Amino acid sequence: MRIGIDLGGTKIEGIAIDAHGLERARARVPTPAAQGYDAILTAIAGVIADLEATTGETGTIGIGSPGAISHKTGAIKNSNTACLNGRALREDLADRLNRPIRLENDANCLALSEARDGAGQGMRCVFAVILGTGVGGGLIIDGRLWPGRQGIAGEWGHNVLEADGPACYCGRRGCVETLLSGPGLAASYRALGGRTGYAAHEIAAHAADDPRARAALDLYCTRLGRALGTVVNIVDPDVIVLGGGLSAIADLYSKGREALAQAAFTDDLTTPIVCARHGAASGVRGAAHLWPPTAP
Repeated sequence: MRIGIDLGGTKIEGIAIDAHGLERARARVPTPAAQGYDAILTAIAGVIADLEATTGETGTIGIGSPGAISHKTGAIKNSNTACLNGRALREDLADRLNRPIRLENDANCLALSEARDGAGQGMRCVFAVILGTGVGGGLIIDGRLWPGRQGIAGEWGHNVLEADGPACYCGRRGCVETLLSGPGLAASYRALGGRTGYAAHEIAAHAADDPRARAALDLYCTRLGRALGTVVNIVDPDVIVLGGGLSAIADLYSKGREALAQAAFTDDLTTPIVCARHGAASGVRGAAHLWPPTAP
């Protein structure tokens, strides 16, 4: 049995799968980020305990986390869940659970899941995107995760898209993440005179009858196309898979792709943009896949 944990900004989700990738159990709790790092460790351990109690088995454990492991310090870096930064999450969890842990960036886990048996199955080069509370990406080449020399391959969320854009927690301004995350879409809507308190999915739902929502969503699609254009120009993947909460917005696959066609350095864009086949479960399934089925 393999256990995968998706450590998100608002929730911690766990799944247990068997050697064939079939789901055995699932659990979810809120992410106690406001309570700090130790509370997050306790919550993760609790989810794992629930999964093993449900299945009656002990599993290998893979974690999908925002950010990446620094090669210099061994600690988490670049996480938008700020209390994780500078902490040795993998080692601390291994000590607490008394077993080895495999940990990867959450977008890398999404990419691995979708390349293995999802919307990118059979493709040599898969670029997968998380569009949610944060924005991330992961790259799979010939079925294998490509982490890069610094472990940051696919981190398009912190490329600067608009130099005069809003401040990002990373210290830059106008990062892709500040503009294409759910909070980024909501901020654009408010800046256009829209209502306060609307979440991204509500803005998309009202685009047909609210001109400000329509304008915010159109701007979002244009920005998405421009941001993905940089990826296509450098990597030229066989497919782009969208995951995360915003990936359900239909306009991303029409207006967003039209904007990508204008931004990419080609006269005939054939790259498909598709929705993650496993939906919200892609990241957590990918975390479980960090261990092969035959792992001890």
